Amino acid sequence: MTPEPERPDREVVSFVRRGSRLSSSRQDAWDRLAAQYVLDVPRGRRDTVPDPAARIDPAAVFGRRAPLVVEIGSGQGENIAAAAAAHPERDHLAFEVYLPGVAQSLDRIERAGLPPNVRLVPLDALHSLAVLLPERSISELWIFFPDPWHKSRHHKRRLVNPPLLETVLPLMAQDGVLRLATDWAEYAHHMRQVLDADQRLQNLHTDGPRPAGSTSDQVPDDIAALGWAPRHEGRVRTSFERKAGDAGRLVWDIAFRGAAPIEAPAPDERDRP
Repeated sequence: MTPEPERPDREVVSFVRRGSRLSSSRQDAWDRLAAQYVLDVPRGRRDTVPDPAARIDPAAVFGRRAPLVVEIGSGQGENIAAAAAAHPERDHLAFEVYLPGVAQSLDRIERAGLPPNVRLVPLDALHSLAVLLPERSISELWIFFPDPWHKSRHHKRRLVNPPLLETVLPLMAQDGVLRLATDWAEYAHHMRQVLDADQRLQNLHTDGPRPAGSTSDQVPDDIAALGWAPRHEGRVRTSFERKAGDAGRLVWDIAFRGAAPIEAPAPDERDRP
């Protein structure tokens, strides 16, 4: 009897694949702007991950060397388009696996005046970043309103977990900043537990109070009273965030900086052979 071939382990992903069909307006935006703004990265074993040999050189992509902001899960592009237009001194790279969201992002980039300092990558960031980007290349990493995966058995699918930090921290520039936001108190609590436990990170707002007001979702009894960031002024109020507000939920902002690496002292000249 011929043994069945071994199946590769299925990777845990933080997203659910949705339809890729584009409306006529989104298809029009894609046809006109994708060649300029969407990076055509060779695919690997799945269509959401890159070929292991693929690379993104930010200096080559943008034609310059500038601080690089990376957004994971850019949705319909509201943040990244506005940020690129408002900050021409920076470059912006957005990862989004949902094709209609990428197409909608192109429309928003056009409305923002077609800033040249933004590109979109239609891949799974968690399983792509370490392959594609050079070490110490990210100045800021944004994760705004990721899927909370409420059920306990799904918590392993949450984006903000130790595997994310193992992927992105080597890519962060010295003193690079991670900015996160969620409208679910329990996920905010989870995020803080993950980030607080990593000694490579420093909370930028150790005395920052929790967001003011009441919330319609359940707040964990042991959630941190301090250590919350003020609302990031560079984050636009998206339609998603407005829906959260309409539902009575608070928004929890978090900001951490990568701690400076500890370097071994230079050997004393007298100790040299």
